[in-house]
Amino acid sequence: MSLAGCFDLLLYLLPSAALALLLWIGSGAHPIFFVFTAAGTLCHELAHFSVGLLTNAEPIGMSVIPKRIKKPRGGQNSGHHWELGSVTFANLRWYNAAPSALAPLLVLALPFAVAWWRTRHGLVFEPIDLALAFLLAPQFLSFWPSPVDWRLAARSWPWIPILLLAGLATLYGTELLQLVKA
Repeated sequence: MSLAGCFDLLLYLLPSAALALLLWIGSGAHPIFFVFTAAGTLCHELAHFSVGLLTNAEPIGMSVIPKRIKKPRGGQNSGHHWELGSVTFANLRWYNAAPSALAPLLVLALPFAVAWWRTRHGLVFEPIDLALAFLLAPQFLSFWPSPVDWRLAARSWPWIPILLLAGLATLYGTELLQLVKA
């Protein structure tokens, strides 16, 4: 992709990102704005569910209905908060915890794929793109894993050294092979 194509892609996503910022501000002010983030919540939870199926984490439940949760008294940010959705797993283990918990990062590919599709022949903003901006904005709010997701992903800590060693072996494989033969 050329530099102009990358610029067109980012320019195409700018209205969606700006709208996402407005939705984020609005959802902090009033719960009615959760309606506008429903598409993003659905994609976030479907990412957990799908990757959980692929990695044998055995998803057994999924909810995209917001519910109010209360944090313990005196805790950090005590008061009422909202949980927008959840997925429950029956077989979350060290080998599938990180992929299942960090799956929402894949949601970010959706806005970029749509932007590539709409700008591959040059940047043209049509009425359909306004509707797409409203559908893509929640994806920018939902791709980041929650604090609970990050804690669950920490169960896969043995993967970090394994992937690091595999990456080093890939980069320096010939040198390591020569070192072993010598």
